[in-house]
Amino acid sequence: MEVLKSILDFFLHLDDHLFTMIQDYGLWIYAILFLIIFVETGLVIMPLLPGDSLLFAAGTFCAGVTNDLGETAELNLWVVLGLLILAAVLGDGLNYFFGKTIGLKVLKWKISGRQIVKQKYIDQTHAFYEKHGSKTIIIARFVPIVRTFAPFVAGIGEMSYRKFIQFNIIGGISWVLGLTLLGYFFGNLPIIQENFETVIFGIIALSILPMLFELVKAKLNSKKEK
Repeated sequence: MEVLKSILDFFLHLDDHLFTMIQDYGLWIYAILFLIIFVETGLVIMPLLPGDSLLFAAGTFCAGVTNDLGETAELNLWVVLGLLILAAVLGDGLNYFFGKTIGLKVLKWKISGRQIVKQKYIDQTHAFYEKHGSKTIIIARFVPIVRTFAPFVAGIGEMSYRKFIQFNIIGGISWVLGLTLLGYFFGNLPIIQENFETVIFGIIALSILPMLFELVKAKLNSKKEK
């Protein structure tokens, strides 16, 4: 319970914690940011790290943040963009690899002579990612938790790596650029600074909208086909 409270506190007061970390760790903060984004996108067991809010907060600090004591914490925008795009792309690539190797093998394990997941379901997943995988990989980038599972499932569905890597790069660049620059240009506005927790929840809500849009669209299309 204490661990969950600590994670929630870090998540809701990310601006305060990041300010302290920049002052305490100096250049090592870039490695820490890289690691957080890489782990969230690269390890299917770590979907709860604050990727969206971290990118927004990092962008805010790239513009420079001054506390009540007059102390300033600042990050280099170009270093942050380059490192975090690399972390996002490499993370998704690792997750895809785990899905295609370990994940697929686990699903094909047999218990009492029966495969854990029927081959037809694996085949259906493969067909889905071959048909819709490109937009799924891009849209998933902006949806918390889903972005951690999407590349793993793409690997299980044996989506072609050539197609995956193309849209992995597009999605990674769009995600990091979009949220980091949003923080860079708007994060230091007084109304944002005074309502940072609300902004974080707003970012999460907006991140879920693309997935909801696609679900509604798919449901309407299925009704039309009937």
